[in-house]
Order: sequence, then structure tokens, then C-alpha cells
Amino acid sequence: AMRVVESGGGSAQAGGSLRLSCTASGFTYDSFDIGWYRQVPGNECEWVSSISSGGDTYYSDSVKGRFTVSQDGGKNTVYLQMNSLNSEETAVYYCAIDYSLPRSPLRYCGGGRKSGYWGQGTQVTVSS
Repeated sequence: AMRVVESGGGSAQAGGSLRLSCTASGFTYDSFDIGWYRQVPGNECEWVSSISSGGDTYYSDSVKGRFTVSQDGGKNTVYLQMNSLNSEETAVYYCAIDYSLPRSPLRYCGGGRKSGYWGQGTQVTVSS
């Protein structure tokens, strides 16, 4: 069965760093996107970054230059290195995989969609 699992969330001081990991297993896509989204309760789901199976990377303007997405294809794992964090980035971070992922806000983060798979999310808390 398809499974997406995030890890690496936790706490950091403002200006600090965290690295999130996303491991996907059980999928048979030949071509796919893996993306990171985040959501604060009561707010929409914000797209953060994506990487294609071909290695193309994409970032939202709010994280460009501070976050880096990378993949370890041999392990089907994608990483999100987050530097210079600020307190407004406190959120639950989600990983998703699909043939193509939107690079725009969504009404909610998580599964239950027509396509694609989402992890359960990992909490990131940045204190000022």
C-alpha cells in the first residue's frame, strides 16, 4: 500500500534550522512530484516547495533562498532543509506525492482527494 511518512519536526529558535524528511513507499509512478505544504489551524494550506522526479525544484516566494528541497532517489526520501526560520512559520508541515502537485494554496492539507497521497504531518514550532 502507498505510504507517505514525514519526520524531523520539532522546535527551533527564530533564526535556527530544522530538516524535515519525507519517505514515500508503495507507489508506482514513473513521473511524480513530491511537495511540502504547511498549515496553521484556521488558515489555508500553504504550498512551500516541490521537487519533481526529474529533480526540478520549486519554492514559494516566502521561503526562496532559505529552504532547500532535495531527494535521495535510492531511498525514495525527500528532505526539506529549513534555515533562518521565523515564528510565523510555526505550523504542521505535510508531505504529498502525486503525478503533479499544485503550487498554490489549498483549502486544507491532507488526504481524501481524488488523487495523490499525503502524510499525517509533522509539527514545527519556532519560538522568537
